[in-house]
Amino acid sequence: MSSSGSVVELARAARLASVSLQAVTDQQKNEALLRIKQVLSERRDEIFKANEEDKKIAEEQVNAGKLSASLFKRLDICKGDKFDTILSGVSDIAKLPDPTKKVTLATKLDNGLDLYRVTVPVGVLLTIFEARPEVVVNISCLALKSGNAVILKGGKEATRTNAALAKVIQDALASLPETNGIPKEAVQIVETREDISALLDLDRYVDLVVPRGSNSLVRYIQNNTRIPVLGHADGICAVYIDEDADVEKACRIVVDAKTDYPAACNAAEQLLVHTSLFKSDKFAKIALALLKANVTLKCAPEAREALLSSPLIPAELHNKIESAGADDFDTEFLDHIIAVKGVSNVGEAVEHVNEHGSKHTDAIVTENEATADFFTTRVGSAGCYWNASTRFADGFRYGFGAEVGVSTNKTHARGPVGLEGLVIYKYKLRGNGHIASEFGSGKKQYLHETIAPENYQI
Repeated sequence: MSSSGSVVELARAARLASVSLQAVTDQQKNEALLRIKQVLSERRDEIFKANEEDKKIAEEQVNAGKLSASLFKRLDICKGDKFDTILSGVSDIAKLPDPTKKVTLATKLDNGLDLYRVTVPVGVLLTIFEARPEVVVNISCLALKSGNAVILKGGKEATRTNAALAKVIQDALASLPETNGIPKEAVQIVETREDISALLDLDRYVDLVVPRGSNSLVRYIQNNTRIPVLGHADGICAVYIDEDADVEKACRIVVDAKTDYPAACNAAEQLLVHTSLFKSDKFAKIALALLKANVTLKCAPEAREALLSSPLIPAELHNKIESAGADDFDTEFLDHIIAVKGVSNVGEAVEHVNEHGSKHTDAIVTENEATADFFTTRVGSAGCYWNASTRFADGFRYGFGAEVGVSTNKTHARGPVGLEGLVIYKYKLRGNGHIASEFGSGKKQYLHETIAPENYQI
């Protein structure tokens, strides 16, 4: 993009594509998705070459202190089976049921006057993300499956990879038979910050912005557009170890939540421990499991004192038991670091999570069902887990095929957002010359009868 005019044309083309997508069948959507998977596989070498070029430049930026190590980790799509996982994700999305054209309400208002509420695509999505080139594929396929057009903007650290993936997807769509009905303009990509600034003003063409990235990115978008924003600024997740916790479960859960992928938004950043566990070796066992996993503990005074005085903690690990700073319980570390604090009861744990968390995902470890219910009911997060790692907060793990992102909004979509978060609804009314003035006091009365599915006429 080189001018605001060209950005407007791109957005208008996306809007026209979204109108065409309204009438596309699930079979046509799946045909497009499987074609995308095929072309991605055929052009793997081309995509890998672009990714290697991005990684080379990014590594230099990491060494110069201009790019974080966590962003660099998210950039690589060549390592191991990551690309094959991306391809499998496309097939998984194709297998999901079509979320559009579903009747969620059917009411007979009068004889011959039927009201239906039907799921429909949002329209045009604008997805802005940092690193993670696989987002290009995931979001494009979720958008197409849900009948939406999408405009993509990735971080400059993955410019070549993002462009290669988008070009492959557009070429795949362009190669579909004319009878398919999905235009290649359904997936488009922009490259500059100026493009984004222009798009954020185009609320007449763009219906929903989905940012995936840093706190500063999400905050910037939320503060600079009239378009609805679906997403989250932080992933400050907590694990609370209750007085009735099974210590072995606690060790497994906390270590996984912190170390399985520390750079992820669903990694634990806070460990809350019932203070009664300080008086036994239970807290020390949990802390030792983290220390052995190379995790630095930033502890509140009482927690630090308990660990430094415990005979279970070797002296050579004491340097990894630090004093917590003023901001550590409001920080997303994205590293092998966790803030640790004692709480006197589950109510205090809930209060802390609601005050310092990001409403993403929080977990309690306890064998007491009543306590677990208290925590999961009162914590205001999108995900509240009992005896399970916060790392399960993921669209793929939830069975969504892939996810658009994670939303901490209290709107129509919360937590990992899959296809259901990309549809809204419209009301369709079928009449036969009916007029509103015929109804009212002393006139015709509404029937308001539920229509059985077998009698739907839509």
